Amino acid sequence: MKTRLIECVPNISEGRDEKVINEISSVVETIDGVKLLDVDPGKATNRTVITFVGEPQPVIDAAFLLIKKAAELIDMSKHHGEHPRFGATDVCPLVPVSGITMEETVKYAHKLGKRVGDELGIPGYFYENAATEEKRRNLANCRKGEYEGLPKKLIDKEWKPDFGPADFNDIVKHTGAIAISARDFLVAYNINLNSTSTRRANAIAFDIREAGRIKREGNPATGKKVLDAKGQPVRIPGKLKAVKGIGWYIEEYGIAQISYNLTNINITPMHIAFDETVKSATSRGLRVTGSELVGLIPKKAMLDAADFFLQKQERSLGISEEEKIKIAIKSLGLDDLKPFNPRERIIEYLLEDKVPKLIDFTVKGFADETASESMAPGGGSIAAYVGALGVSLGTMVANLSAHKAGWDEQWAYYSDWAVKGQAYKDKLLFLVDEDTNAFNKIIDAVRMPKGSEEAKKLRAEALETATIYATEIPLQVMETAFNAMEVMEEMAEKGLQNSLSDAGVGMLCARTAVAGAYFNVKINAKDIKDTNKAHEILDKADSLYQKALLRETDLTRKILAKF
Repeated sequence: MKTRLIECVPNISEGRDEKVINEISSVVETIDGVKLLDVDPGKATNRTVITFVGEPQPVIDAAFLLIKKAAELIDMSKHHGEHPRFGATDVCPLVPVSGITMEETVKYAHKLGKRVGDELGIPGYFYENAATEEKRRNLANCRKGEYEGLPKKLIDKEWKPDFGPADFNDIVKHTGAIAISARDFLVAYNINLNSTSTRRANAIAFDIREAGRIKREGNPATGKKVLDAKGQPVRIPGKLKAVKGIGWYIEEYGIAQISYNLTNINITPMHIAFDETVKSATSRGLRVTGSELVGLIPKKAMLDAADFFLQKQERSLGISEEEKIKIAIKSLGLDDLKPFNPRERIIEYLLEDKVPKLIDFTVKGFADETASESMAPGGGSIAAYVGALGVSLGTMVANLSAHKAGWDEQWAYYSDWAVKGQAYKDKLLFLVDEDTNAFNKIIDAVRMPKGSEEAKKLRAEALETATIYATEIPLQVMETAFNAMEVMEEMAEKGLQNSLSDAGVGMLCARTAVAGAYFNVKINAKDIKDTNKAHEILDKADSLYQKALLRETDLTRKILAKF
């Protein structure tokens, strides 16, 4: 069954007192199954963004404890900061990550809000997908008037809280209100200017954000507002959808920034917001010096940004993930104000299993581990690794060809082949560890108890399942290495001819991967009790083995003829 995960991103109204921030954020991990991913304080905004993830019920339990602790430690009657706010825990959005729908997430948001109102006496509003009426979908509407406006807002029938008391009592005076939502993944993203002018930063924000700016007669900044037939201000829309933005001055850095909320990065990704802001700033005589990510980012957003800038440079996209992340960081200037550590800012990296992997060894360490008394890694893992090395050579030739002087018109062609090569390489590297994992499943099954007939039956079933899996994994190695041969064939034919030998060695490695994995299929298949399944796997393996030998022989002949 797929794990159901939601992310919670509460923003608390404290960004300066480290002790208070730590005390509030640390309560999250007192709930089993919840992982605290990030704590990102801002001194100028006097606000901290906290991010944690887990299964739905544990997450809302952790959120409740955090809201309770923030209410105890933050006195809103004494709070000041650059960012709009109206509560100790100002906002608490829930974001579906995997295995759960938005509709289900809304139910958890409502459940959390009711508990906050009933047990803590904190008033609040549901916004975005959790909103109870259309005008409350927009967080800015719910928070309008901020903390100082709560005495009037709470008793306004139009703005009666969705939960909690509708009066500004002594508790609410201390805690303020809260907004709780279920929403899509939002990226809080600030872009830095070589200016201290909030007015100019706002002008750029109005150019870009979806809401744009109010239309005025004459002077666009001070002229009379143009009204529609209903007496409402006419707006000139901005360039980008799913973007909210304002300009502000950050005393901590001594610069003006445009602060964006990218509410749907599938509509407007981070790199497009950055690029359009650069254009707008340049047209106004300003320069973007970099940007700042608040909280966390999905890995895909960083890789998409890298591809965007590589394409603008007409450079190959078929480079490693690590290199792409570096390019994204430098292209967006994410390290302009302070160091940016992708291992601490990219969600997938924070959720990675910390168990050491074979592919994380040094070259020497991998060889030493293979040569040790341990039975794993064995031939299957080595076959996969040799295949990864082979297609890496083919990919190298593609990347060199894409960068060759005089071949600029063909860079996209070679880039496409390099991207294919990287995909084969990544699959084979995954199979290096998965072959060892498959072997370990057999060992685990062998060690199962066999004291009773029922235990013997369960052990036999587990052993059969593990043996089939341990046969299918080297078959996947064969299939992947065989398919990867196309990269070396194409590069030997049309790639940089000074690297012809590299394409040849890559093909030899791929053939070795197919042959080595074939041996592992054969030795494991003999222990499968289901003979039909065993023959099905062996027939595929026999065919791949023979075809691989023919492809390697054919390319070797062509390469020797070129020499």
